[in-house]
Amino acid sequence: MRPLSEDETRKVFERLAKYVGGNLEQLVNRPDERYCFRYMDQRVYYVSERMMKIATNFGREHLLSIGTCVGRFTKSEKFHIYITFLDYLAQYASYKVWVKPQSEMGFLYGNNIIKSGLGRMTEGIPQYAGVVVYSMTDIPLGFGVAAQPTDVCKDLDPGANVVLHQGDVGEYLRVEDELS
Repeated sequence: MRPLSEDETRKVFERLAKYVGGNLEQLVNRPDERYCFRYMDQRVYYVSERMMKIATNFGREHLLSIGTCVGRFTKSEKFHIYITFLDYLAQYASYKVWVKPQSEMGFLYGNNIIKSGLGRMTEGIPQYAGVVVYSMTDIPLGFGVAAQPTDVCKDLDPGANVVLHQGDVGEYLRVEDELS
């Protein structure tokens, strides 16, 4: 386990900033404790500094993971966020979308959200901005990319895509082997 290089840090922060915006600093400098990002086996982990100090007592071969997995780097050096980081994305999200109950299952099976399944959304969402998807009871279901800005969504036909699927909690069951 090692700290991220400058290039890796830039890629991770660019991807996270897409979802949390200006709250990125609050993600690292939390009021309860300082957190940091660590790299291990092409995966990036979000871990408290106190836990990091404890983990130094274990050898690399004995340490499987530590903290919360943020995502992983692909072989082409692109960074993908995992669903395991949804709790933190939801906590610090800049843009949010709520889905109607009849469209929740479709989203949890990996489908995009269409206009007829949209419950409500925050104002001022630009096109291709990262959004966190909630149920109407404020339970975070996943995250995606806004296919259309907020002001255009009002005039769309009911079958048009509003949010493009990126990740959802159904991945825990669908791709269970890849997450560990």
